Order: sequence, then structure tokens, then C-alpha cells
Amino acid sequence: MADAAAEKVILAGLAQVFPEIPVVAEESVEAGILPVVEGRYFLVDPLDGTKEFLKRNGEFTVNIALIEDGNPVFGVVSAPALGEIFWGGSIAANQHKSAFKGRIETGKIVDVEPISVRTPPQSGLSVLASRSHMSEETASLISRLGVAEKLSVGSSLKLCWLAAGQADFYPRMAPTMQWDIAAGDAVLRAAGGALVYAETGKDFTYQVPTQAIKDDLLNPHFLAVGCRSVLADLALSD
Repeated sequence: MADAAAEKVILAGLAQVFPEIPVVAEESVEAGILPVVEGRYFLVDPLDGTKEFLKRNGEFTVNIALIEDGNPVFGVVSAPALGEIFWGGSIAANQHKSAFKGRIETGKIVDVEPISVRTPPQSGLSVLASRSHMSEETASLISRLGVAEKLSVGSSLKLCWLAAGQADFYPRMAPTMQWDIAAGDAVLRAAGGALVYAETGKDFTYQVPTQAIKDDLLNPHFLAVGCRSVLADLALSD
């Protein structure tokens, strides 16, 4: 399987460079391997967007996030079939957080440029919806806002599009796992955006409980935005 093979390569690389940091990775967890983690650990999804991968539309991603005290402090999202890569945050606490995108050509990253979220245009929001997982609750939420266009893209690319100022709002009122979103969340935060709990509006945090099982890593519903003003508008429309 492609996801298992990719995870094997990622785990080997992380073990070589960061041997002291544990890794919570999707395929390993599926196999019953979930390490004990404390303040600092990696979350890895070797293939996010399985349906996109099977459809061969290129919109699947490889995701690696560094979590520290519940916060995604650094993330890398690669879309290998599209030749795109996004990254953001900082590994050291005293480093400035920035976000970037680039292209992958012959094994090298080229055309690197900084990215940042945008202020929503007066003409209306560009809203990202999952092509594979649109729920009635999500559709109802979107209908409460002034929407100029609805965009569809697979996997964690939705969070990267927010980070790059290509869209304004991504509500997710359907199941996801922590490894699905952590890397994109890190990129989004570094670009100036936010990912919050749909129920409370508080910033999303990542936790692996003691003696955790896979279901403990399920995410509550969340809202991702480029600009927090979208959240205020949503609250006023309630």
C-alpha cells in the first residue's frame, strides 16, 4: 500500500533527524502502535485524501506536524502529484513564525514564496467545502454567510488554500483525525489564520491521552478561517 510505504520512509527520516521526539502516525496507529507522548511529538498522515488518490486527481497530501504542548508549531504539507509543497511555523520557540509555498521539481524545492491569509473581499467569501465529505450541517452553516463562491479541493489542501489567501472559510462538521489537519493547521496559523472548535470558538488543541486508542484522536467539528472576522460574522448570523 502506498500509505504504508510512505509512512515507513517518513518515520525513518524523522528517527534519524529527531530521534528523541515520538511520532504518532496513522498507519502505525491502525496497526495498534501508539507511543506514549507528552509535550512534544510529531503527527504524521502519509496519505491524506484517499478518495482523491484513488480518483487520481492529484489532490492527496503527505502531512507532518510538530506538536508542542497541544499546539501545532510547525507543519509541512506536500502534494506530490501536483508538485506543490507548503510549510510554516517554527521548530525553535524563539524563531519567527512564517509560512511558505513552493514547487517540487526533480527532488528540489523551487519557486519559494511567503504566503499569508487575506482579508475577506467585500464581494463575499470564498468558502472551501469537502468534495467527498459535505454534510447537511456544513451546508446549513455556509448558507448563513455572504458567500461569493464555493470551492472544492481535496485533503489538507483546503487549509493550505486558506493560508495562501486563496479562500476565506473552511467549516468541517464531519469526522476527521488529528493527523488529517495538524500540519495544515500549523501552516494556517503561521500565515495568520486560525482553526477553532465549532462549538466554543476556542483555538483547537491536540492531545494524546494516556493509554489512547485510535478513537481518542478523532477531532470535534471545527471552523478554519483566514481572518477571525469571519467567526464574528458567523456568530452575528446565529
